[in-house]
Formats: sequence, structure tokens, C-alpha cells
Amino acid sequence: MCRLLGVVSASPISVTDAVGDDVLEDFLALTQIHGDGWGVAAVPVGGAEPRVEVSADNATDDPRFAAAMKEPAAATVVHLRWATNGLAVAPENSHPFTAAGLAMAHNGSIKPMGPLDALVDPESAALLQGTTDSERYFAVIRQHRRTATSLAEAVRRAVVEIRGLYPDASLNALVLGEGQLIAVHAHASSVLLDVDIEEISATDLPAEHLEDYFALRVARPDDRTLVIGSTGFGDLAWEPLPPESVAAVSLLDLSITVHPLVAD
Repeated sequence: MCRLLGVVSASPISVTDAVGDDVLEDFLALTQIHGDGWGVAAVPVGGAEPRVEVSADNATDDPRFAAAMKEPAAATVVHLRWATNGLAVAPENSHPFTAAGLAMAHNGSIKPMGPLDALVDPESAALLQGTTDSERYFAVIRQHRRTATSLAEAVRRAVVEIRGLYPDASLNALVLGEGQLIAVHAHASSVLLDVDIEEISATDLPAEHLEDYFALRVARPDDRTLVIGSTGFGDLAWEPLPPESVAAVSLLDLSITVHPLVAD
């Protein structure tokens, strides 16, 4: 379980400049719980492939994270990790994962992992580096990309396939590549377990974590910048993303195209 932050801009901008120091400080405060590693994927210009840096360290204590927040980019995805019980805190388990010109960060837990493993074909399995459900989710997305007409459609197909096996799992994710930032807002009936809620309450983190931990929302600080973020931080003019959907943000013009998981 994790916190996600995505930034897209009409011209390269740093995360710090896009959201402001106060919002970034709120985001970093979440490392009280989400301190099991961090990662950043950035596209320097619209048509480039994402560059990824990950760490198993707490973002607050890592000068590389601070430097990454000041690096201008056309699009950036930031991930703070709260490791699922039983999954190691290690760089190979830190998001975003990267392959085939794409980067992906996930917020959720897909358990038990056996049925998910069965969806991963041998070609994709050979590229796995860590032990997380999230990396396998990413592999399923890439498998669908071989035949889908667009990245958004590949993501939608993967989410529908996995949702069929895990109806209660949160599949929220940010996928960066091919000139787009794709936001998956699909957390169904996912809730934090009682033991997780007790841990969060004890650290005095925002009430939004208890109210709707898995929600994703969107804000436009100005007409040239779009931000997507998890609940629990920042005072931007947030609006909810459409539920159970895949939203594709164009790096070219910041337009959003929404693809419902199930057609009306």
C-alpha cells in the first residue's frame, strides 16, 4: 500500500514547483507510515521514455529524493511505499517498475498471489526482478500492450482481467509512457485492515486515510499543470477521478480521456 503523486506539465517543471513546498511537505509527512522505499519516474520531454530511480530508504532521509523533486520534467510519477506484510523492503520491490519504455507504480495489495502469477506468461516472468504483486500486475499490462490498440486500452484490459480474479483488490496505479500518464482509479471495495487503521491512527496522519485511503484525485494548479494524487495530503483544489476507470492524460496538451472499466 502506497501513496501516489503524478505531475504533467505543458513545459518541463519540477514536482516542487508544480505542487508547492507546503504540498510536498504534506506528502513527505506520510513517510511516517509510507517509509519502506520511494521511487520516481520522469519523462524529461514529451516523447521520451521515462527514467526511473528507486530506493529502499525512507524518502525523508534520502538526499536523492530531494534532488529528484527539483528536477524539471514534462511528466513525473512519485511513489512512497508502505510494504505489504511479507514483502521485502528492497530496491527491486520499490516502485515505479520499468520495462518496454513504460513505468508503473501501484497502490494496493493483490493477494493471494498465486492466481496473479498464473496470468504472467514465461516471457514476462523472465523479466521479473522482485517479489511484489505490483510488478506482476505491470507484467500483465505489458502483455496486453502487445495486442491492444493503445496503452490506455492495454491497461484497461489488464485491470478487467485481474479484477475478475480479485474483486476486492485495489488496482490503483499510475503508468507513464508513450506520451501519456495513465491513471487507474479502480479500488472497488478495498479498505484498510483494522491493524492498519490502528497503526495509522497512532501516527496522527490525516483523517482522509481513514475515510477513503484508496481514492485518487486530480487538480490543476494552473492551466499548464495537472496533478494526480492519493488522498491524505495537500490543499490543492482536488476533484475526484471517475471511479472504476482508466484516465489517460496526454503529455501534449494535458487533455484527459476517460475509459470506464465496464462499458455502459
